[in-house]
Amino acid sequence: MLALKIILVIVGIAFTLFGYFIFFKEKYSLINGFSSDYKAGRKNENYAKRVGIVEFIVGIVILIASVFLIILA
Repeated sequence: MLALKIILVIVGIAFTLFGYFIFFKEKYSLINGFSSDYKAGRKNENYAKRVGIVEFIVGIVILIASVFLIILA
């Protein structure tokens, strides 16, 4: 159970940080293949913003779940 708690915290922090850097700091290079797709016109900045906000929200949800797991278990 301890390993699960540690893994959840690490994954939650990673998702939150990646989402933060993509959405707020606009580091679109963190998205695989985005620069080449952007140059080819297949993807735009709205796509990158959506990816960033989804990762940010998922990371926060995982962090909250891990905190509840740590408190309750």
